[in-house]
Amino acid sequence: MAWNEPGGGQRDPWNRQRPNSGGFSPEQWLKDFGKHFGRLGRGPGGILTAIVVLVVMFLLMSSYTIIGARQVGVVLRFGEYARSLPPGFHLKLPNPIESVDKVEATGIRSVNDRVSMLTRDENIIAIDFTVQYQVDDAYKYLFSVSDPDASVGAAAEAAVRSVIGSSDMDQVLSADGSTLVTQAQQALQKTLDSYNSGLRVTEVSFQNVAPPAEVKDAFDDVNNAREDKQSIENNALAYANKVVPVARGDAARIAAEAEGYKAERIARAQGDVARFDLLLKEYKAAPAVTRKRLWLETMEQVMADNPKVIDGSGGRNIINLPAAQRTRGAADATGNAAASVIAPASASSSGDADKEKQP
Repeated sequence: MAWNEPGGGQRDPWNRQRPNSGGFSPEQWLKDFGKHFGRLGRGPGGILTAIVVLVVMFLLMSSYTIIGARQVGVVLRFGEYARSLPPGFHLKLPNPIESVDKVEATGIRSVNDRVSMLTRDENIIAIDFTVQYQVDDAYKYLFSVSDPDASVGAAAEAAVRSVIGSSDMDQVLSADGSTLVTQAQQALQKTLDSYNSGLRVTEVSFQNVAPPAEVKDAFDDVNNAREDKQSIENNALAYANKVVPVARGDAARIAAEAEGYKAERIARAQGDVARFDLLLKEYKAAPAVTRKRLWLETMEQVMADNPKVIDGSGGRNIINLPAAQRTRGAADATGNAAASVIAPASASSSGDADKEKQP
């Protein structure tokens, strides 16, 4: 390239920079920096200068922190709590002015244990329990309790003992497990809050709730007896539910029939009273005719199904029997049960005949 071509810079034929040139050359800047840094490493103050540069670089590198998505950062300024940092990139004062402790906040931690304890009725029972918890306050978790995980184990055992110790053996073996678990979780959370541990209990569960192996057979017999008792009670309850409604239905039906019979008797009595009142009225108007009619109606009712024929006219009336009655009368004669004809004596006076014939 020629020395005077465009883009070659203001240079003379001997490749020297002109004094009045104002352009910036990265290559020249790097060369100058290398020469200057090389002079720093030589001489009596070169080592001190290198140390200062390294310290400055360390301070710059320690002026920021990155908090993970499942973490919480606790900033300490000269060892004293300053603030908490959420997940993300954050600036801070360089070490050792400010330091950051990162705590796993959203991770689930667990404690498992198996303990034998006394119930309220002084029986021994063995329980496997599991406690799951997580950090709710990172500052309290770091500075309120010296060993939070060990504290959770001790507090969980105390909570389970308090719940089981306030229940009888039968209640522990037969009661709903969720009730005891809820009570244990509430007691554990209350204890951890009193410690200012910064922990939150998410779940408590019981496994293998059983008596010791030495008395397991006896408790199995008790459980079988309890199940038999419950089965018998259920069968009795089912029988009662089947029989009681039927009995109540029968009782209701009998009561309804009694009410109907009562209403019928009352209505019939009232009808008889009304009929008697009408009959009395007619009797007062014509006593002889009424007595005659009553006698005839009574005899008609009495002799309606009787094969015998009664002639009250003294043989003056001709009685024509229907074919059915003649056939029945012939059968009665064959069996020595002939029909009788009752003919009352004729009255001496025709005017008083009706009165004498009345019963």
